[in-house]
Amino acid sequence: MADLDINDVSMSFVDRSGKELRALDRISLTIEQSEFVCLIGHSGCGKSTLLNIMAGLLTPTSGAIRCSGAVVTGPGPERAMVFQSHALLPWMTCVENVYLAVKQAFRGASKSELMDRAEQALKLVHLEHAIGKYPFEISGGMKQRVGIARAFAVQPKVLLLDEPFGALDALTRSSLQDELVRFVETTKTTVVMVTHDLDEAIFLGDRIVALSNGPAARIGRIWKVGMARPRDRLKLTTDFERIKYRKEILELLYKKEPISSIGQLDAIAEVSSRIA
Repeated sequence: MADLDINDVSMSFVDRSGKELRALDRISLTIEQSEFVCLIGHSGCGKSTLLNIMAGLLTPTSGAIRCSGAVVTGPGPERAMVFQSHALLPWMTCVENVYLAVKQAFRGASKSELMDRAEQALKLVHLEHAIGKYPFEISGGMKQRVGIARAFAVQPKVLLLDEPFGALDALTRSSLQDELVRFVETTKTTVVMVTHDLDEAIFLGDRIVALSNGPAARIGRIWKVGMARPRDRLKLTTDFERIKYRKEILELLYKKEPISSIGQLDAIAEVSSRIA
């Protein structure tokens, strides 16, 4: 049984004038157990909207999403989400923010066990030195790492990530990508991740799903990333398969001006790998 089954999902919003705007149009996608799926596309195409529907934070206008066979009607402990912003409670320390999540996920466990889970999650993202600090005492990147630790700590069946590494510097981002890979391999967690970083999608994903331009976005194309794991990020810089995937994705995103050479690809990549 698939961990996530997105069946003919559409989502519409009503603007101030009363006009209905369709953000997503009949999206269908099956995500298997332990699969890592990356969602890409231009800004405004509905990637985050689709992720919020998977999380149960939004109710689709039509269609349904099932998690392990059960219809998603709201948030649940089997699905953890990491937002673009850290979403930390400012009056709680880092470990208390993580503890609050594990307390809800593992009801009945002792306080010492829950606190140990929270501390271990912070150590996983290299924040053991910030366990007792408040959000205002740490940097923005560190706050985001606390949010990631909070999601790791509840050991969800499905992990939903909305550009979780976008605010981090390149070295920290690479380190946390590696930690995410190890976490997923250990726990067999299913992951759906929104990203604008094409290299990140190719490095992490089993499949890359591109949404068409909005409004009324649909699935434009799906790539199955055939590169074996574990993936070496240094070798990938010159890997032919990676270059091919990146070229094809860019050509889809820039349909009006297809890229005809690797030289053109490299010239555009610096800007295009983070489409806002």
